[in-house]
Amino acid sequence: MDILLLGKNGQLGWELQRSLAPLGPITALDYEDLNLEDFDAVRRTVRAIGPRLIVNASAYTAVDRAESEPEKAFAINAAIPGLLAEEARALKAALIHYSTDYVFDGKKSAAYTEADTPKPLNVYGQSKLAGEQAVQAAAGAGLVLRTSWVYSLRRESFVTKVLGWARQQEKMYVVSDQIGNPTWARMLAEVTALVCAQAGRELPGWLAERRGVYHLAGNGLASRLEWARLILELDPARNEQAAREILPALTADYPAPAERPLFSALNCDRFLATFHVDLPDWKEALALAMAG
Repeated sequence: MDILLLGKNGQLGWELQRSLAPLGPITALDYEDLNLEDFDAVRRTVRAIGPRLIVNASAYTAVDRAESEPEKAFAINAAIPGLLAEEARALKAALIHYSTDYVFDGKKSAAYTEADTPKPLNVYGQSKLAGEQAVQAAAGAGLVLRTSWVYSLRRESFVTKVLGWARQQEKMYVVSDQIGNPTWARMLAEVTALVCAQAGRELPGWLAERRGVYHLAGNGLASRLEWARLILELDPARNEQAAREILPALTADYPAPAERPLFSALNCDRFLATFHVDLPDWKEALALAMAG
């Protein structure tokens, strides 16, 4: 099965190259290979490769900068997923696209399900929601996987930032009022590959029967403060930490151009019921990630 992967150098894309490799030949591209704002070039590339599976791990993820670059955010996060979905339908191929918990406003007190109405608070969330809708409008074999708080130790992420802060500051402040599901990129990639392996050569038709939006994130929820404390506890080089205290702060203490949802935890029951696989507890995944 020929696979086209976009976003090969990102946290998730790097892992997907390895997890998807047993399924067939992969053409993996990133921004230096293909300008995602050149829609004609993207179409030509997809048609030239003629994949049976397109995996879109590319995204405009600069949440604050998106407030001043909405056209770029919507081009990459909304127009490109729609274009890929149309091309996949024409090729009778499958598409897997990743979205975000930031499509929600964070006003709910229980984990969001796929039945909850999205109400994004910022341009990034709005553009990602538009991408979801574009994939669904194409009505092909499109799977949209909403995930949350993705991290990797290979690229800059919340985990690497916390480790860096701990080596520079004796007293750290981390927000305690943002709640979500920490998700290790490697586990997300491996579960994606497991889903594809279930279908084998019948993947496009199999996914077409199951198309739609699903939540897929680390099992269990945490505040950023709780997450940060466990990161420091699991740090294999704790002797290098300068931090002696890690204290709670509020999101309001750190004004930013883009408003963040305070509670964006995802309920992943629908994915488990459909595909019979899920991600492990976020604490177990973090321990594995930190162990290298």
